[in-house]
Amino acid sequence: PGGNVAGVDYAGYFKEAVSRLHGERRYRVFADIERIAGRFPTAKWRQPGGKTAEITVWCSNDYLGMGQHKEVVAAMTDTAARCGVGAGGTRNIAGNNSPLVDLERELADLHGKEAGLVFTSGYVSNQAGISTIAKLIPDCLILSDAFNHNSMIEGVRHSGCAKKIFRHNDLRHLEELLQEAGDRPKLIVFESVYSMDGDVAPIGKICDLADRYGAMTYLDEVHAVGLYGARGGGIAERDGVMHRVDVIEGTLAKGFGCVGGYITASAAICDAVRSFAPGFIFTTALPPAICAAATAAIRHLKTSQWERDRHQDRAARLKAILTAAGLPVMPSDTHIVPVFVGDPERCKKACDLLLEDHGIYIQPINYPTVPKGTERLRITPSPYHDDALMDQLAEAMAQVWDKLALPLREKALAAE
Repeated sequence: PGGNVAGVDYAGYFKEAVSRLHGERRYRVFADIERIAGRFPTAKWRQPGGKTAEITVWCSNDYLGMGQHKEVVAAMTDTAARCGVGAGGTRNIAGNNSPLVDLERELADLHGKEAGLVFTSGYVSNQAGISTIAKLIPDCLILSDAFNHNSMIEGVRHSGCAKKIFRHNDLRHLEELLQEAGDRPKLIVFESVYSMDGDVAPIGKICDLADRYGAMTYLDEVHAVGLYGARGGGIAERDGVMHRVDVIEGTLAKGFGCVGGYITASAAICDAVRSFAPGFIFTTALPPAICAAATAAIRHLKTSQWERDRHQDRAARLKAILTAAGLPVMPSDTHIVPVFVGDPERCKKACDLLLEDHGIYIQPINYPTVPKGTERLRITPSPYHDDALMDQLAEAMAQVWDKLALPLREKALAAE
């Protein structure tokens, strides 16, 4: 199977495709890592050949370490013992499991919306949510930020609707496109925190334009839920504009430390997506244990501010330390700390050296995740990365930068 069949070299097609990735220095290698509950960000790295070593993870999207939180783990294990492992099928066939119903209510409350709808991943929630909503609006024009995530791009593509791309966070360009669209229905799709640069959308001003020109708004808060706002509702909550956004999409896999995605909106929108989205209808529901764990994480972060405050403190300190070491930290308004490399091969090599020589795990970020020539290391400190770990990281990166002759910035006098 997959080989030479009736004179056609099928296997050759796949080998050639992967070979092209190697040639472009874009082939991705995944490290074999086992997280250790209670010791985050420490993990075990199983090396080729079977040897293991303890490493420090610096690029996890479990931003607050909620994946190891005792209440979250207990909710998952208790529910699995009570309900079993799987959901039993699609919700169309197996019905709603009770923890899933509770989770959707919790999400609706988090974002101040009438309803919530849970999907198997944040990718699916964007792809299914955007495409279904836009399809159900006659003659809809989608206005999409140029830096939107691939899941949003696929949602726009699958809708089959007309689209216009506005320059990243460019309000003037967005307004021009809205004016050109006239009275036809319009859907603006954008993110709050852009995950590779760490910059933030002007949500309130985009809502102003939406109100002025009669557009709906769809906001991806994937990299902000749990992390920002008084109850973890995201940047829109922090900025006091959550009620102005029509659809808020998020994930359970990052700030909440679990897995799954969701949308929250009016009851009418959620019911329509539930009824028409193939990505919802034909997919097995999230297991009860996962839903219970996510609900526990959301409830905890609605009332606990420690994780958010500590997270911001850690991010600010790391930026200062790396900048003081002369490393090329890219500007970021959020918890994401990108460090510029600008070359795919040396980016991969830098990560290899950090892991092999220093026990530090950071994945290289190359094209197509970021444009060619902007390759980088994307570092995400958590509340559990202490000062000693940060000092070790800065020293290790300085050594790697020196070894690979990567460009440094002029060193600051001290880290603030």
